[in-house]
Amino acid sequence: MSTHDHSTLAATRPDFAAIAAWIPQGASVLDLGCGDGSLLRYLQGTSKVQGYGVEISDDNVVACIRNQVNVIQGDLESGLSGFESNAFDYVILSQTLQATRHTEPLMQEMLRVGREGIVSFPNFGYWRNRMNILQGNMPVSEDLPYQWYDTPNIHLCTLHDFETFCHDNKIYILDRRVMTGDSEIKLLPNLLGSTAVYRFKRAV
Repeated sequence: MSTHDHSTLAATRPDFAAIAAWIPQGASVLDLGCGDGSLLRYLQGTSKVQGYGVEISDDNVVACIRNQVNVIQGDLESGLSGFESNAFDYVILSQTLQATRHTEPLMQEMLRVGREGIVSFPNFGYWRNRMNILQGNMPVSEDLPYQWYDTPNIHLCTLHDFETFCHDNKIYILDRRVMTGDSEIKLLPNLLGSTAVYRFKRAV
């Protein structure tokens, strides 16, 4: 992937750059719900990672192969039993958390298979989403581009919701980045941030 391609992806998906900043050179990565393999391609270019993607869609599996990304076709809802414990340095769930039905067991499986986990998701507490709700409409935005009747998102959450979930499930948050576009948000992130990225491990 060229430098121009990296810049284009980072501009389109700012969470890619945030994720890459946490992953050291040569790390092993498992990308769950990897889509067309764009994140793994990006990480291969920026961090020389070794790894695999897991994806259920036939079309996306073909796209991964075209993008020279190692991919395994599988359903995340069936768990990660095909992977050994501690098989990867990082297990990533990028913009997929909100579309999973069995969130708690999947997060626990991420930390069984990987030393650390990374997730990114749209923040439902973002002020524009709140305004849409106050006006009587479900939010539709760049981060939540679906109408209520065709959305794959079934478990939307705010930053506060996710952090409470981690506390209750003995998941220790190592770092957090909250963004709107490519700008990092540090003041009132649950109100002013549209996308959240978290790095975490199992609490001891």
